[in-house]
Amino acid sequence: MNTLEITKNTTPSHQEGKASIQLSGSQAVLEALLAEGVDTIFGYPGGAIMPIYDALYDYNDRLKHILVRHEQGGIHAAQGYARTSGRVGVVFATSGPGATNLVTGLADAQIDSNPIVCITGQVFAHLLGTDAFQETDVINITTPVTKWNYQVTDACEIPTALAKAFHIARTGRPGPVLIDITKNAQLQLFAYEGYKVCNHIRSYRPKPIVRREYLEQAAALINAAERPFVLFGQGIILGKSEAEFKAFIEKTGIPAAATVMGLSALETDHPLHVGMLGMHGNYAPNVLTNECDVLIAIGMRFDDRVTGRLDKYAKQAKVIHLDIDPAEIDKNVKTTVPVWGDCKETLPLLTQLVEARKHLDWVGRFRQLEQEEIDEVIREELNPKTDVMTMGEVINILNDLTGGDAVIVTDVGQHQMVACRYAKFNRSKSNVTSGGLGTMGFGLPAAIGAWHGTPDRTVVAIIGDGGIQMTIQELGTIMQFGAKVKILILNNSFLGMVRQWQQLFHDKRYSFVNITSPDFVTVAKGYGIAGHSVNERKDLKQALQDMINHDGAYLLEVMVGKENNVFPMVPQGSSVSEIRLK
Repeated sequence: MNTLEITKNTTPSHQEGKASIQLSGSQAVLEALLAEGVDTIFGYPGGAIMPIYDALYDYNDRLKHILVRHEQGGIHAAQGYARTSGRVGVVFATSGPGATNLVTGLADAQIDSNPIVCITGQVFAHLLGTDAFQETDVINITTPVTKWNYQVTDACEIPTALAKAFHIARTGRPGPVLIDITKNAQLQLFAYEGYKVCNHIRSYRPKPIVRREYLEQAAALINAAERPFVLFGQGIILGKSEAEFKAFIEKTGIPAAATVMGLSALETDHPLHVGMLGMHGNYAPNVLTNECDVLIAIGMRFDDRVTGRLDKYAKQAKVIHLDIDPAEIDKNVKTTVPVWGDCKETLPLLTQLVEARKHLDWVGRFRQLEQEEIDEVIREELNPKTDVMTMGEVINILNDLTGGDAVIVTDVGQHQMVACRYAKFNRSKSNVTSGGLGTMGFGLPAAIGAWHGTPDRTVVAIIGDGGIQMTIQELGTIMQFGAKVKILILNNSFLGMVRQWQQLFHDKRYSFVNITSPDFVTVAKGYGIAGHSVNERKDLKQALQDMINHDGAYLLEVMVGKENNVFPMVPQGSSVSEIRLK
């Protein structure tokens, strides 16, 4: 096995079919990234990945590397990048603690179907299993939270392993992949014969075969339905099938509600968009889930926050489930007709088979319940009569200023639910949040990645005073690399969602939810980021306007009500039709 001594200035073409040349494993990694169209890497160097970083020195004219301040920040940034760009996010980390710091982000990306490729360094192959310095068994650690992972100990495997990694990450139901490369493989010279993009793996079928008989059965149920209801999730966005989805609901006239992850797949103001599902979703779609006669789920997985108590969920309805992942069919909700396949393929086929109809009375029922929610909850939240500012009014003004065209990135908590409830979306890939895992600390680094994924758009990170402090060090990444992220901290001096539960379900026994925070504006100033804090309503709109207009990153803190709650709410263990307005 030859190892690399001096290969500086050796930057070969990544095209397949060239005569073989001597190349290091590290250079082969970077050639693979170029061949896959990668332009941005989020990472943090260290001993076991140093050969790859050394090779990167000669590729920095073709590959942009963003030095994050923590590996968790790196993978969340890659998630944000993937969500807004529609491309694979790429992360570099070293062995040991560098690799284990990726685990939360891998779990988040796995449950939210984000296409990520993580490349980690590892100790020399002969040291594996010896508890060497910064050695961890990253393969076994990450197996439950990756779509696929693999350890490379010989440089000859690198091109094939990375080709498989990108193919698996981006196809079918997307997800995170981790490739662990020992240091000897990074240094090793081998006969490089070019890079071949992977389009097929014998044991991996990313798209199920579409079965026409199921489409015909689904169409028959839809055509006979009097009260059909569509639930749509992120599968619409991942399948790039927004236009096909809109054509389907407009032909059938069926009202449609989004999961948290499905938001922005259909513009908020579309006449058939009837709101958001889930624990803090809108009143009408939750209640009427248990009154519809045909429930059509498209690209969503019946998460417990959507279904509430399963034994009381849509028992009166025939259920049609369109999904690319057969494992989701019948997992939580028993399906009457399963439609396996990519929504990009199945929706047009189904649209051809369904009749053009209008369900005006049924849609009117949604609007009737929507008005009840407006009267009981929304009007006061968006236009409060007290001196205390609400999160909802902040989002409402933000909508006016951005016109619904901004990318909204949220952390996790009350502010997340309020933003998802009230933010307006005119374009797809505009809602970036941690849905399934609910990762506090996600918001700031994800917003950095989201901006790098779509630098021509306004990116607003809406974060609580708790979540911001989990990854606040990523302000340094903004300082160094200039992401023009607008950071909006909604500060209620509490871990707000936990406090709400303690108030409602634990007799207001507030146990360690009051949180003391630093002067966020001063902290931002230390990182060279402009900022301002607002605690009076008269200053709010101008402060938000200044944030949006500022040419560069900006931090705005808004002091909101300390004990405001997010309603409606489906109490845990309750049916969705038992949703509380107050």
